[in-house]
Order: sequence, then C-alpha cells, then structure tokens
Amino acid sequence: MMDLDPRLYENVSVSDNDVRNIVLSYLMHNCFKETAETFLSSTGLELPVDYTVDVDKRKGVYSHAKTESSIFSFVLEGNALKAIDLTEELAPNLLENDMDLHFDLLSLHFIELVRSRKCTEALEFGQKRLTPFGKVPKYVEKLEDFMALLAYEEPEKSPMFHLLSPEYRQNVADSLNRAVLAHAKRPAYSSLERVIQQATVVRQYLQQEVGKDSYPPFSLKAFLNK
Repeated sequence: MMDLDPRLYENVSVSDNDVRNIVLSYLMHNCFKETAETFLSSTGLELPVDYTVDVDKRKGVYSHAKTESSIFSFVLEGNALKAIDLTEELAPNLLENDMDLHFDLLSLHFIELVRSRKCTEALEFGQKRLTPFGKVPKYVEKLEDFMALLAYEEPEKSPMFHLLSPEYRQNVADSLNRAVLAHAKRPAYSSLERVIQQATVVRQYLQQEVGKDSYPPFSLKAFLNK
C-alpha cells in the first residue's frame, strides 16, 4: 500500500514561467509558429533558434513558390501525396521504415478520391499503391473497409463513414507530426501532453492502490469543466 498522499502537494506552487514554457512547447510542437510568436511577444520569453529552424522545416518553406504550408496542414487538407513528398524530402527513409504511417497516408489519398467521387481513379490508385499492403495480415481488414467505400453512392452515409471524418485526418496528421519530430530527435509529445499523460497514469495507479472511491480516474474534460 502506498504511503504517499497527493494532498500533501496541493500547496506546491508552479511558477508562471513553467506554465508559459509548457504552453509555448505545445504551440511549437504543433507548428503554430505565428501564434507562438504572438505569445512570446506578450510574455517576454525567448525561443531557441534551433527550435525555430525545426518548425520551419516541418512547415516546409517553398521559396520558389513563395508559399509556406506545413506537412501537418497538408494532411488536414487531405493532400496526402504532397505530405508524403515533403516528408520524404525532410525525413528521408522515415516512411520506408514506418509502414503503418505510410499506409495511413496513402489510404488518406484514396479516401479523398472517393470523397470527390473519382471512383475509377480511386480504384486504380488502390490497386497500385494499397493492394501490396494486403500481403501483411494486419492491413487486410482496413483494406476491405477502404474498398467497400466504392460500393456506396454516398460513402459519407456508409458504415465506414468515420474514414471520411475530420477526426480521421487529424489522427493521421498527429501521427505524422510525431514521427517527423522523433526523426529529428525531438520529443514525440509536447510537455503539455506528457503532463496530462502522467496525471492520468498517477490517478489510475492511486485508484488501484488506495481504492476506487478515493481517487477517481483523471478526466481532462471533467477537470476543465470545474
């Protein structure tokens, strides 16, 4: 049985700078550079140069086109092939070594073709780029779901409608961002996410050790609604 009572630490203070650094790390982790710069100007914090360079790389600056778009944004927009090209430029061999991520990005392009009602193009793309994954058992069921979308005139109303949701794109974008960060030897999760993960695990551990009635599982949603 644990002899540690978390109530002993209720009055432990966290400095404003600690909080600001946690917020800043979240913004930079997710490539919200402009928001981070505004945040910096209002707090007086300084950002390490190498962190700025890292964000610029992940955002992918194209000088010849005079545009700036992030790999993250490409995925959220459904432009998976552009995200793949930029990832291969920024992090060579990443997708070659991460088969799951590569599959998710290719499937996202297939889904966008289906969404645009380009069924013939989607079928050809699926046969050429996705079918080879069928040799690996864990991808078979996913491939069946993707191909089944072609059978519906309105795939958004099919049993696989979740594949066309913004949440699906978001999950793929988050996975890609974490992978690119890990490839650059940076933390795959922001400080804010790690704090929440730790709080969740600690509460689960306390619940097991002390009893369910003493420390209910940590819920971020419930915490924010207090």
